[in-house]
Amino acid sequence: SCKVTNKGVKSKMNEVLEKFKKIGIIPVVVLEHAEHAGKLADVLCENGLPCAEVTFRTDAAEEAIRIITAKFPEMVVGAGTVLNRDQADRAKAAGAKFIVSPGFNRSNVEYIQSIGVPVVPGTASPGEVEQAMDLGLEAVKFFPAEQNGGIAKIKAMAAPYTKMHFMPTGGVNKNNLNDYLSFKKVFCAGGSWMVKKDLIAAGKFDEIEKMTREAVETMLGFKLKHIGINQDDAESAEKVADCFEALFGFRKKVGNSSVFAGTAVEVMKSKGRGAMGHIAIGTNNVDRAVYHLGRKGVKFDETSFSYDADGHLKVAYLAEEVGGFAIHLGLNE
Repeated sequence: SCKVTNKGVKSKMNEVLEKFKKIGIIPVVVLEHAEHAGKLADVLCENGLPCAEVTFRTDAAEEAIRIITAKFPEMVVGAGTVLNRDQADRAKAAGAKFIVSPGFNRSNVEYIQSIGVPVVPGTASPGEVEQAMDLGLEAVKFFPAEQNGGIAKIKAMAAPYTKMHFMPTGGVNKNNLNDYLSFKKVFCAGGSWMVKKDLIAAGKFDEIEKMTREAVETMLGFKLKHIGINQDDAESAEKVADCFEALFGFRKKVGNSSVFAGTAVEVMKSKGRGAMGHIAIGTNNVDRAVYHLGRKGVKFDETSFSYDADGHLKVAYLAEEVGGFAIHLGLNE
């Protein structure tokens, strides 16, 4: 048996899964010509998705993975549609950091485990998920996702398997992306809508750039939640809130440390963070938002981090103020 017992292989798998969780979207790429690999990788990295599943459906796949691995070592690039041992060996030799298969072939999965490459096999049924668990896997692909019942089926199927995580692929697009990613057992989603093979073949990298950026923005879902105004004491805070209620009908609600006027204005009873106050920005996932903003060079005050019971970030303040306001991220309602 090739069943995984090697801690090194498992740690590599965990490292890849953690990166996938933070990145959120895994572009599924079909490359007809290897010379497009470098430009595509550059566009993906520069616009927020430093990863790719290069499918072994074309003759160019192996060389494309080799090029990306050499030129973009920080990129998490792997091989998709790996159906046999020969393809697995060639993917590993090219530098693939992970391997994905469309279906569940036990002997193929065991072989990929034996050569030390993290593998995410395709599943579509509880029986296949249980076979994956029997091989020590904690993550599987769910394929083809939309045609197989979408997020509703994943939720129903995931219920008995508390430690299994899913990567839906197939029919995922910007309109249903967050339906999938909002479920905690979905650790990332695979999609090709931002890297369509005809756009790559035609060299339309400006369109790929635009759609990649839009995909990340859709996933993060940044929204203005409220503005916090600093005051010296509780009496001053209530007066400010009274003004907003009188002017605009924003109902006053007194709390322990602040007074809200509606949901858009929070008046602090004392000098809080920020010279002027704070601005709360909502996001669909604080962990992913911190990762993606961090890639842009944004620094965070880690002493401000607050976590939920599952260890996921709930609140995170940026290290620098903007216009005299402290900025903090929180979850969208």
